[in-house]
Amino acid sequence: MRRQGLLSAIRPEETTMTEQHVVLEGSKRPAMADATRVADADAQAPVSVTVTLRGKVVTDDQIPDERREDAEKTKAVLERYGLTVDEVRLQPGSVVASGPVTAMNAAFQTDLGIYRSAEQGEIRGREGELKIPSELAGVVTGVFGLDERRVARRAAAQGMGTGFHGSFTPADLERQYNFPNGQGEGQKIGIAEFPGGYFGDDLRAFCDGHKLPTPQVNVVSLGYNPPRNLQALQQLPPRQMNDAAAGTPEVMMDVQIVAGLCPAAQISVYFAPWTQKGWIDLLDQVIADKPVCLSLSWGLPEDHPAWALLGRTEIDKRLEGAAKLGITVCVASGDDGSGDEIPDGRSHVDFPSASAFVLGVGGTMINATGQEVAWWDAPGHRLLDTGGGGASGGGVSVFTQRPDWQKQVRVDSLNPGAIKGRVVPDVAALAGEPLYDLTLLGKPSPNGGTSAAAPVWASLIARVNAALPTDKQQRFLTPLLYKNGSNGQPLAQTVCRDISVGHDNGSHPPAVGYPVKAGYDAVTGWGVPDGVALLKGLQSA
Repeated sequence: MRRQGLLSAIRPEETTMTEQHVVLEGSKRPAMADATRVADADAQAPVSVTVTLRGKVVTDDQIPDERREDAEKTKAVLERYGLTVDEVRLQPGSVVASGPVTAMNAAFQTDLGIYRSAEQGEIRGREGELKIPSELAGVVTGVFGLDERRVARRAAAQGMGTGFHGSFTPADLERQYNFPNGQGEGQKIGIAEFPGGYFGDDLRAFCDGHKLPTPQVNVVSLGYNPPRNLQALQQLPPRQMNDAAAGTPEVMMDVQIVAGLCPAAQISVYFAPWTQKGWIDLLDQVIADKPVCLSLSWGLPEDHPAWALLGRTEIDKRLEGAAKLGITVCVASGDDGSGDEIPDGRSHVDFPSASAFVLGVGGTMINATGQEVAWWDAPGHRLLDTGGGGASGGGVSVFTQRPDWQKQVRVDSLNPGAIKGRVVPDVAALAGEPLYDLTLLGKPSPNGGTSAAAPVWASLIARVNAALPTDKQQRFLTPLLYKNGSNGQPLAQTVCRDISVGHDNGSHPPAVGYPVKAGYDAVTGWGVPDGVALLKGLQSA
């Protein structure tokens, strides 16, 4: 499916339902495969939506008059339907509005219901297309928050280092990837999270154990307030408690990796619900804060039915805006090989790692001889019931065309007849054995996955950025890696150590994966970093 232009995303309503509304193209959501509608949504139950506006993300000092006019017009129309406009974000083009279910149904011509699913319990949802007031045709590009279905999944797996049972400590990572000196002084690093807990006591214990200062971490709640200790987590309703319990080890892994490598940085952890609205609200805040990098270890297959076309489009628009601001968003490529947890015999890639505006991060492991190789643990995808398993996600997008800066890459899709799409990942770092030395509930808790590789790259980018001259700082890294230097070779071949050994990333099914080979491949990208070489390379790039 090709992505359509924003102004062509509205087509006139073809039925006689109403003359005051038009269909919002791309808003169609299918019935949830694992859920059953059990009731209409309570007419007076409160709902908050984020309404997105046409145009690209802009800098806060260059907001066009059209954006201001669009926001005012949207506010006036929504208020006529009984909605309250709570916030206007001009830079990304978002309007946040709230009101009861009846007002939402009237404004967007939908029928909100309560659905029961095995994974999420009872949630609010909808089916079919949305319709918007005709006055907003060509102005509004999306409405997010009506449907609460989950559109985020962690990429995380469950030696040779000096930590617990040989797991890698911050010092081990610095040696393995030749980090430049420093602790991330003066740098702003963002970490994107969805439901999970943030346990400050574990961060302090981790830093104390590694004789590192404990950084000041800013927790930013964007519609989700994380429990701050085990007692608070256990007091949540059962479904919320289970979600937070599953997410907490992953949250603390991200935070501890960044804190261990950049203890002097300003670290912000953004928490949002794992809905499409949650994604958009989180990225809007990141754009406003403008960190040098964002670590993001969540996603879903780009062609998963939970995504609405408009959802991917609006998320990608914000990722493009972040890239133009020089924010490198480091995204885990997934832990389920070329199948990406869709057992249909085809190859799939994760979104947003498949976006052209992020740095896709795959995974490696250290084998028994101490060599770093592509990560593959039989059967090439995670075994959620028993633990273990996994492989570096990677492949060719079926939606995103191959960007100009990646044209020299010669990797074809394993799917017959597929487009010449964006290839993932761009780079890699440790994901499998011997895992990372981490602390949870005061005890050693090694963990890994490409979820861990993403914050390693984010931390390295911050360390490098701190040492660069001012005119070379805060640049979107990914296209620079593919750009030829004075030696006629891509920068990545100088600043990355190639991973040319290891199992392909086939998962079962599909049994076939992308091969590991010398040079760029769709398993570990250009390879793992050499931090000092990256610093030197960016000084002249």
